[in-house]
Amino acid sequence: MIMGCTSSAGKSFLVTALCRHFANQGIRVAPFKAQNMSNNAAVTPDGLEIGRAQYVQALAARVTPEARMQPVLLKPQADTQSQVIVLGRYDPAVTATPWLARKPLLWDVVRESLRSLLRDFELVVIEGAGSPAEVNLRGSDIVNLRVALEANADVYLVADIDRGGAFAHLLGTFLCLEPHEQALIRGFVLNKFRGDPALLGNGMDWLRERTGVPTVAIVPMLAHGLPEEDDIAVLAARAGRPAASVAEPVEATGGSSDTLSRRSVRIAVIAYPYASNFDEFDPLVDEPGVSVTVVRERRPLDDFDAVILPGSKHTAASLRFLRRSGLAVEIVRAAQHGVLIHGVCGGMQMLGHAVRDPHGVEGGDIAGLGLLDVTTEMAPTKVTCQRTAQCLEVGPVEGYEIHHGVTVAGPHAEPHLSDNLGWQQDNVIGVYLHDLFKHTAYRRWWLERLGWQGADRDWHARLDAELDRVAQAVMAHWSGAAELLRAMGGSQIDQL
Repeated sequence: MIMGCTSSAGKSFLVTALCRHFANQGIRVAPFKAQNMSNNAAVTPDGLEIGRAQYVQALAARVTPEARMQPVLLKPQADTQSQVIVLGRYDPAVTATPWLARKPLLWDVVRESLRSLLRDFELVVIEGAGSPAEVNLRGSDIVNLRVALEANADVYLVADIDRGGAFAHLLGTFLCLEPHEQALIRGFVLNKFRGDPALLGNGMDWLRERTGVPTVAIVPMLAHGLPEEDDIAVLAARAGRPAASVAEPVEATGGSSDTLSRRSVRIAVIAYPYASNFDEFDPLVDEPGVSVTVVRERRPLDDFDAVILPGSKHTAASLRFLRRSGLAVEIVRAAQHGVLIHGVCGGMQMLGHAVRDPHGVEGGDIAGLGLLDVTTEMAPTKVTCQRTAQCLEVGPVEGYEIHHGVTVAGPHAEPHLSDNLGWQQDNVIGVYLHDLFKHTAYRRWWLERLGWQGADRDWHARLDAELDRVAQAVMAHWSGAAELLRAMGGSQIDQL
């Protein structure tokens, strides 16, 4: 089990690397995270919803993603409210239950999911959430120490050394645990290290003297192309830069300097509150000759070649932000100047005439931007499924649906995807299907429409190669790989 001293310590990244490492050794491995909070979700082949991080971890393990790998998903839809997904389905009863009262409703689901994975796989790599040192949350814990104790897991505690104070974080977290919990800690991991390891001095010895726990890995800061759980920061991560402030949009540019000496295709991605699934635009960010900018406040958009409105967990709230910030005016002006406007799921709904809400899913009706001749009505039942559709321009494409709305097109909106999954009106495109840009032919058609020229590169093959590269890089700095499998028997340990 990988636990962190803080959020963003790198737990998801390390679990992904470990899953791929052990899968490459021929071990049947599965990821598990009892509960996650993220609007970055994916849909499994059987139509269930899980966090995007656990979906990628399953791909790293070379197994089919399943809801039991992440049985509880919290999707924020207000500052103090989250939609609760249990085993891949929205659960209104649990959603309406106060936070501290949810544990009795959810622990049995978490425990049975964990036990079933332990029965079906040789190895389970578990990810914690936040920090086990959050003593105020111990009574309602279903994701950290209670899971570790249930699985009798070997726990590795991770600190982000790039933030500073890593030794204090590790020692302080350790001391917040009870003695029987401390006994589970097998090693410390210093993650995101920059510079000369000699600078660490005797810090690891100092830590071991006070805890009895060795430091088993010093993982360097690794630039990588894996999807990030922090959606809005993903484009900055691709560029190797820190996330910018609201007043300073982030620009991420893929490709070589030779390519960029020519004019890049410029794309703006609008980052409104509750925007979701930013990782589906990774293939654009990593494409040579493409420049992607995250826009979070009002600025002119007509100097871009395209503007993307991503999905949203709360379409009405995101639309109100666009109007309040003035970005709605800029999007409409860009459309009038011929800029390609592309809306995905909730972003597509915003482009229409109105989003009607007779069942109170999002708190009432709201007018849209009026750029696409469609109208959406929110339905109480959420659609979650993987789909194959026909795109008139490129043929069959694959992706996934995850939405409450039912959209009806008027006479001015022409079909873009079959089965009422997408429409086009002049320079405005709206689709329900996520992950279209991971489809090589669609991405090429879309970019060439903007004047881009480049060679085809298969995104899925690139992701698979990146998983191998990251796993190898992490394990090159992990001294305790064999100990991770000490309970599996000597032959496999010797092989590793």
